[in-house]
Amino acid sequence: MGEGSGAALKATPNADAPRLAAKLGLFDATMIVMGGVIGSGIFVSPSVVARQVHSAALILSEWLIGGVLALLGALIYAELGARLPRVGGEYAYLRESLHPIMGFFYGWVALLVINAGGTAAVSLVFAKYLQQLLPIPVPERILAAATIAVLAVINFAGVRSGSNVQSALMLLRAAAVVMLIVVGVGWYWHSPHASRIAWRPWLDRPVSFDLASAFGSGMIPVMFSYGGYQTANFVAAEIKDPRRNLPRALLYGATAVVALYVGVSFVCMAVLGPNGMAASTTPASDVMRRTVGARGAGLVAAGIMISALGFLSQSVLTYPRVFFAMAADGLFPAGISRISSRTQVPVIAILLSSLLTVAVVLRGHFDAILVYVESMDCLFLGLTALTLFVLRQRQRTGEAEPAFRVPGHPWTTVTFIAANWLIVANSFYRNRSNAGLVLGILLAGVPLYWYWNRKSRRNRAAPIADGA
Repeated sequence: MGEGSGAALKATPNADAPRLAAKLGLFDATMIVMGGVIGSGIFVSPSVVARQVHSAALILSEWLIGGVLALLGALIYAELGARLPRVGGEYAYLRESLHPIMGFFYGWVALLVINAGGTAAVSLVFAKYLQQLLPIPVPERILAAATIAVLAVINFAGVRSGSNVQSALMLLRAAAVVMLIVVGVGWYWHSPHASRIAWRPWLDRPVSFDLASAFGSGMIPVMFSYGGYQTANFVAAEIKDPRRNLPRALLYGATAVVALYVGVSFVCMAVLGPNGMAASTTPASDVMRRTVGARGAGLVAAGIMISALGFLSQSVLTYPRVFFAMAADGLFPAGISRISSRTQVPVIAILLSSLLTVAVVLRGHFDAILVYVESMDCLFLGLTALTLFVLRQRQRTGEAEPAFRVPGHPWTTVTFIAANWLIVANSFYRNRSNAGLVLGILLAGVPLYWYWNRKSRRNRAAPIADGA
């Protein structure tokens, strides 16, 4: 399995034991990159941005700047993937470059908040739209939980099975977004009822701290919509020739997503106008309703449902690899690192991740958690980008040249780190309880880290002591 199997080898010291299998090609990896980003958010986020900044120039600037930051992030993760193509992605980079506890903190937050809370919420979005299109006499929460269970079973069958479903749903999502863009642009240029975008005034208020804060608040839903490309690095050990294919997948996938998202934001603004966007809670549906009637709104509802399902499929495929890697390193219970001898996937990690998500869905108390998902994501995106400085320093001491290097480093990397941490700072400034919850979640993991780390060290030392 090559150099990407370091964590798997720790989990399976027996040479005959099953290991994660490298079965994913460039196309599969590219679909995973895009699948981690394109979800139901792009169909509603344009209106959230328009409620923060009110001029056409500022609205489009939010999406363009967010796209540039997403591309910078993809470039950084491309080099990290080329240097350390290991299972677990961000967890592995933080563990190897900064300290094992930093990797543990990321996995801990991913387990409790980013994956469980975020995936639970999206599963309810899927259930809601599915019931609108196909009236099913089942409560939304039960339908959402059943969806997670079905996706888990699909992924139990193997990484190829999970990837095929994810790729098919990704193509359907891309088709829905392209349809929205084509219909909106066609209507804008040819309909006599279309009003041309008024680009001036460029700013909706004088340059001030208030404008900067509003722009920063608008970046939160933008960055949330653009986030997720990094999850492709979680499955690096299951990608063929990951040092070459993972960077290419990140660049191809991120570029395609930026083009689609800027297109959606332009279309929403062109058809609805800045004020119409701000007043709408379902901008994509309103665009289709205005351009092709009620049937168009139904098509968007189907697109949102498919996008939500695709996001769920991608989450069930990728996030368990983080927990598997942590268990393989001795920082989670050892059983989570078990791999199926038949399908070569981390079945216990998939089961754990899915059960936690189902528990959050059924309990229902996750709305508050979602407020913190993006701030935590941005916090660890910045920390992970910081590891590139450490890895480059090591490279100068004799490591082989990676297949890809971030252009413009260190300036591009510093820009990415600063932008993400400014978003976190703005989020904490506007809601100071965020900082307290983040700190509380991290501190809650400290005793567990020390327990599992000490137990792991004791287990590694046991054979030596027995043989003395």
